[in-house]
Amino acid sequence: MNKELEFLGDKGYQGIKKIHTNSRTPIKKTKNKKLSQAENFLNRQLAKDRIIIENIHRSLNIFRILSSRYRNRRKRFGLRFNLIAGIYNYELSLKTN
Repeated sequence: MNKELEFLGDKGYQGIKKIHTNSRTPIKKTKNKKLSQAENFLNRQLAKDRIIIENIHRSLNIFRILSSRYRNRRKRFGLRFNLIAGIYNYELSLKTN
């Protein structure tokens, strides 16, 4: 794993800091302690960063390349994935123009 990459995870990845030091996960509240305003602000900023990635995953799931088992030739998976990513990037460029 490349240590320079930043990992953005949800609350399920709380222990990832031990493996990947450059990672960000939301701060969980404990049973007896509520989160401070600063902690809530950090969680909200992380959610704003993660929503972009989650929307990309959603669009790739619509094409069913990630949501189900890939049953075709493995050699073609990269090609098909890149084509779908290209279609998605093209749609994004149309929306921004």
